[in-house]
Amino acid sequence: MIHVAVMRVLFSTERFDVVELERGHEAAMLAVYSDAEAMRHVGDGEPATAAEIDRWMEVTADNVARRGYGMSAALARGERSGEVVGFVGLVHPGGQEEPELKYALRREWWGQGVATELAAGAVAWGHGRFGMERIIATVAPAHAASLRVLARCGFERLEDIEEVDGSSTALLEWRSG
Repeated sequence: MIHVAVMRVLFSTERFDVVELERGHEAAMLAVYSDAEAMRHVGDGEPATAAEIDRWMEVTADNVARRGYGMSAALARGERSGEVVGFVGLVHPGGQEEPELKYALRREWWGQGVATELAAGAVAWGHGRFGMERIIATVAPAHAASLRVLARCGFERLEDIEEVDGSSTALLEWRSG
């Protein structure tokens, strides 16, 4: 169980507080993003290293400074109060124009509706706080669980994009109204 001090709550859902990502979250991030099973459908499928987590912290701090949002930590409330369950955020990978929903959870929280709850909360927050009318998501077409999460959150699949390495990425979008 990994706990960190809570500084700034961005939004809350029924079971979780989503807080600004800050120094002190690195160990929790590494626990999620270095899990080979959790990363199987993320990016190149390789677990993240501590150096990559440090770089991601810098990128997130820059995004928050420029845009007011980025990746965030999700903390349990109730019996497991303060425990980091995973990460969720609205990001702009590679400087892309559209905000993109990203999330990843510690494996022990899978299959409990957590991803749907956090993803829906992030979309509502992005729309309500920042006026986002369109949010995209990308997922490996074989990642059925994430496709279900995104469908529950109102995302529609637009197309499958052929990547330079021969793999495919499903592109989905959420639109307000």
